[in-house]
Amino acid sequence: MNDWNRDNSIAQFIRQRRKELRLTQVKLSDTTGVGLRFVRELEQGKPNLMTNKINQVLLFFGHELSTKPISDSTGRNMGK
Repeated sequence: MNDWNRDNSIAQFIRQRRKELRLTQVKLSDTTGVGLRFVRELEQGKPNLMTNKINQVLLFFGHELSTKPISDSTGRNMGK
């Protein structure tokens, strides 16, 4: 769990939206059709989750994963 990032943008978004709607992790799991363990790991920022399942949860909130170009400086910094 040392490599997990609870503060990554997807984890924060899911956790915040779920709480805004006053949903428990169990209710979100039941409503979206993914496992409770998956919801917990998603909110904890586990780095290697299946994208189709992430989209399954994001679609509940009216969002989906998509590609986004990165800036040149960000691309250069990734090689360090």
